[in-house]
Amino acid sequence: MPGALLREALLLLAAVGGPVLGALLLVGLVVGVLQAATQVNDAAVGFLPRAAAAGVVIWLLGGWMMDRLSGFLAQCIVRMAGR
Repeated sequence: MPGALLREALLLLAAVGGPVLGALLLVGLVVGVLQAATQVNDAAVGFLPRAAAAGVVIWLLGGWMMDRLSGFLAQCIVRMAGR
């Protein structure tokens, strides 16, 4: 059974972290293309849009993420109590 719990945890990690990582990848690609086109290679130009995108995604999906994580935690506690 520990393997099943680990598999569930990794799937939950992918589901919760996927939207944030996807937004960071998309924004990073757009910023990289713009930096290459304009030859403006400033670290702040690359960091600030990615930080803003991560903040927006977490703001929009944070409640859903916490519901999924708290549900998994409750399920783990119930499984430990049932042993």
